[in-house]
Formats: sequence, C-alpha cells, structure tokens
Amino acid sequence: MAAEKLSTRHLLGIKDINLNDIELIFETATNFKDVINRPIKRVPSLRDITIANIFFENSTRTKLSFELAEKRLSADVVNFAASSSSVSKGETLIDTVNNILAMKVDMVVMRHPNAGAGVFLSKHIKAQIVNAGDGAHEHPTQALLDAFSIQQKLGSIAGKKVVIVGDILHSRVAVSNILCLQKLGAEVMVCGPTTLIPKHIGSLGVKVEHNLIKALNWCDVANMLRIQLERQDIKYFPSLREYALMYGLNKQILDNLDKEILVMHPGPINRGVEITSDVADSKQSIILEQVENGVAIRMAVLYLLASQND
Repeated sequence: MAAEKLSTRHLLGIKDINLNDIELIFETATNFKDVINRPIKRVPSLRDITIANIFFENSTRTKLSFELAEKRLSADVVNFAASSSSVSKGETLIDTVNNILAMKVDMVVMRHPNAGAGVFLSKHIKAQIVNAGDGAHEHPTQALLDAFSIQQKLGSIAGKKVVIVGDILHSRVAVSNILCLQKLGAEVMVCGPTTLIPKHIGSLGVKVEHNLIKALNWCDVANMLRIQLERQDIKYFPSLREYALMYGLNKQILDNLDKEILVMHPGPINRGVEITSDVADSKQSIILEQVENGVAIRMAVLYLLASQND
C-alpha cells in the first residue's frame, strides 16, 4: 500500500519524488481512470481551488490534457499564453507570476523554455508548482504517464527493458523517463545517432546503443521520441530522410523482431520520420492509451498536491 501523501509540495521533476510518491500517483490515477470513463466524468475534488496554466512555450496536447484534468476535478482554471502576453513586452517571470498570484491562484502549472524555471519559481512564490516541461530538463507528468501506461499494459515495470530512441540530447521527456523507469526497477537503454546522445548519459546508469535493430531486439518497450528540430541550433544529422532510414521504426522492422514489443510515442508524431503510420496505428502501439492515461495521471498529481493543504 502506498503512502497517503506525497513527500513534496510541488512536482518539479522526477528526481524530487520517491518510489512511494510514484506508486501513490499511479494508485490515484487508476481510480481517476474509472471516473473519466463514466458517463458523468466530473468529481468535485478541487471545487474551491484555482489553477493557472502558464505556458511560456507553445503546447497543444500537454496544455489540453492539464486543462481537461483540472476541469474534471471541478477546479477553476485560468489560462495564460505567454507568447501573447506582457512577457513579450519585457516583463520578467517573477512579475508575471506575482500578478497572477495577486489574483489568488492556488496552483501554477508552468511550461518554460529555460531549465530550472519551476525550481526558481517555487522559491519565490507561495503557490504550488507543477512543472509541465522546463527546457531540455524535465517533464515529470509525461514520464509518469509513460510509466503508468507500461504498467497498465504489462502489469509491472520491475525487470522490464525499455529503450528510448531518438533525440535524447534535446529531450526533457528522456531525462524524466530514465529517472522514473529506474525508480520503478526497469532497465533503460538509449538509442540514436552519436550526435543526439549526450556525452555523459552513461553516468545515469543507462545502456547506449547506436543500432536500432539491436536495441529493439533487446527491449520489451520502445519509446520513440520526436526529432525536436525547433531546439536544434545546428544540423545533428544530414537529413530527416536519412534519420528515418537509420532510426525510423516501420512495420517491416516490427514484424521481423523475435517478439512483440510495445511501441510508445510522447507525441506529436512526425509520421514517416520516427515511426511510420502503420506502426503508429498498429495493435502494438499504445500511443492513444498514453493520451488517455495522461489525463488520469495529471488529475492524480493535482489532486494529491491540493490535498496536502487540507
């Protein structure tokens, strides 16, 4: 049985939470999954809580998922897109958030292009912070929903082999996933071109492989990351076509493996680059389950953080 309360006031990164926290989030998410599959999908758990979604970086799916989770819990929701706000007029992060807090917000869900923005904020304001992605640093709710999706499908994560394929260098999803999977007892490998694998990633206790077929034959689960062209300041590989030839997962590769593996993708998918359409839509793909689990996981995180203030 997991503990009843989270060990932390904020969710800033997977490195700040322990195994008990993860198990409690999963247990709570399982209950919320039942809720979101009922005809009446709303519970009054956060009725008097106001949550501000502050996104200093474009996001469609994460923002939608958080907003849906907040509304399912009956919270009051304020949306703030920084690209169209005073931030573009030179206002600082602290000013922006203090203005929002002056409106008496209880919780802030924030995405920011700079690593550590959530940690910085948590030291300066009273509201609870949920990190919805900070630069190429961490994206804790994505890692939780990925691990939860594996657990729901395979029953347990301990001892399972997970390979994360693609742009590890620019990926906050990769870092959070590695930390989360290791805490749950999985073996983790990263796979991609040398230019997209960080130099010292081995110090995190992960295996490194540059051959996609070898990696896929080793694993139980393949998490195919998006190539983040918007974060790449120089060319890390000759062309998308060449990347797809070397590291793209197609149905032929999948069918030629000795065993069935699960295929995941944090989205949005570049169809035909990291995975082909027939793989994305195959029965081995759990991409849409990840989306559904994302709402349940985010409901669990918001609910557990809010309940610390009771």
